[in-house]
Amino acid sequence: MNNGRSNLGTHGASRVSSVREKVATLPLFEGLSARDLDMLAAELEWLGLPGGRELFREGDPGDALFVVVAGRLGVVTADAEGHQTIINQIGAGETVGEMALVSGEPRSATIIAMRDTELLRLEKPAFERLTNDNPGVLRFITKLLVRRLHQMSHRSTVVADCTTIALVPLGRGVEVEEFTHEFAQAFARLQLRVFVADRRHLDQPTEWFNALEEDHDIVLYQAEFDSSEWTRLCIRQADRIVLLTSATDPPTELAPALSVMPAAGRGEKIEIVFLHAAGSPKVVEIDEMLMRHGVEFHYHVRENNREDVARAARLMSGRAVGIVFSGGGARGFAHLGVIRAFRNAGIPLDMFGGTSIGSIMAAAAAMEWTEEEALEHFKSAFVKTNPLSDYTLPFVAVVRGRKVSRLLREHLGESLIEECWRPFFCTSSNLTSGESKVHRTGPIWRAIRASIAIPGVLPPVIEGHQILIDGAVINNLPVDVMSGMRRGRVVGVDVAREHVLAADTADLEASSLWQLFSAKRRGTPNIISLLMSAGTVNNEAQLRLRHQQVDILIEPVLDGVGMLDWKSYDKAIEQGYLETMEVLEHFGDRLTPA
Repeated sequence: MNNGRSNLGTHGASRVSSVREKVATLPLFEGLSARDLDMLAAELEWLGLPGGRELFREGDPGDALFVVVAGRLGVVTADAEGHQTIINQIGAGETVGEMALVSGEPRSATIIAMRDTELLRLEKPAFERLTNDNPGVLRFITKLLVRRLHQMSHRSTVVADCTTIALVPLGRGVEVEEFTHEFAQAFARLQLRVFVADRRHLDQPTEWFNALEEDHDIVLYQAEFDSSEWTRLCIRQADRIVLLTSATDPPTELAPALSVMPAAGRGEKIEIVFLHAAGSPKVVEIDEMLMRHGVEFHYHVRENNREDVARAARLMSGRAVGIVFSGGGARGFAHLGVIRAFRNAGIPLDMFGGTSIGSIMAAAAAMEWTEEEALEHFKSAFVKTNPLSDYTLPFVAVVRGRKVSRLLREHLGESLIEECWRPFFCTSSNLTSGESKVHRTGPIWRAIRASIAIPGVLPPVIEGHQILIDGAVINNLPVDVMSGMRRGRVVGVDVAREHVLAADTADLEASSLWQLFSAKRRGTPNIISLLMSAGTVNNEAQLRLRHQQVDILIEPVLDGVGMLDWKSYDKAIEQGYLETMEVLEHFGDRLTPA
């Protein structure tokens, strides 16, 4: 590939003829006469732009228009703090730089090469002659500008899905070839057209790589440990850079390939796969590795575990299924029935999220507890004992919370969120900022302790100077978090929506203590159930918005199961299972990617 520019008019008639053929196929120049095409081809300049290199910067003068022949460009803007964001991508056959030519204003954004890119450059005087003689060109550009302005106002939909993945070994002993082969097979089983590129393809031209993307859904670039010319090309071509490292045998030296990793802002996603040897304990400090390499997402793949590889392929290709569990006290046992139904239906669940009691159920699933294991833990923590029995003077809450923390640590240990076999998050409510807080790292037990800190019942969790309480207070079904990860289909399970409280006495204020105690026995709520219910009641508008962010919504009918009715766990589980099986029978096809 050319790494500079050349005036095609000085490279002979054959080059001009070749460019003329290319120009004639571009929508921008559709309808030009043969004479105009010849004149245009003679004035165009050919540019070769390596991946990661800037074409121009925001504020530069608008002196030319560019046509992408092969490769891809990214449109970058920066906020007040200098953080860059890719807001659009421009592929082969599209133009860039036309806005400044039409408006006469400086460049409104920075343009970078997302991978090795070849372009044609048209100077402003030639552009003005072209549009004066061919008004159709200007009409095309006007429509293009309108479309791009619309895209910029809907940023979440403009960035193309990942098509190119560079697999980079962090350790010299990592079997990148073997993993790439398994990974390619996993993509193929998803009915995706996949191609593996290795160093044998080093000398192929840019157009060849561009054709690969057009002809395949996924292109895997098998990079090398060393910072070779091939590894540099792999990284330049990648939408997603996936680092491969052993979770049981830490690399003794940093991979030279890291020296050619791109700086932040080019738009690639950097992720990491931890490879676990069968039966070997984890040695690598996963949290430290994630921070060191600025990793956005990570995966755990166990030796000879085909499902781990399949799950990683689904997550990378946006074909995963993520499920989110709501709060709802004892009614949350229904989540176990939901998981059982998905398993029996043969639909794998790849990601888990939740809040309040839903955070506990989601964590158990992400750690791959069986239903029997989960039920044993939860019965011990909730049914056989009352975790809210360490009452105290209600200066902050009616119970101390020490018993809850002890039980969480006893059953969850010191495991970290980032160590879960499957991706997991939970949410709490940040009273300091007035927003939901998403927990993606750190001890599982502590994140859950914050997520279940029912205001008035349990003391809040203090993190720095921030006060964290039950996540259900702000958002009892955080499907927006799962949806925002854009990894595939989203299922929401709401066990609190249909829960209602009813009183069996006309006037609580006028009732005696004995009357209140008697009413409690007949079902009138006490202080704990009142606070728990208040903490999970979100307004109807918010609920409608959340429900619009799921592909399937499951709302088990749990008549007779109250938020503190822990001994009705069997009924809740069974109802969750039956309701989910019925929903999947009618709507399960929604979870199959188109």
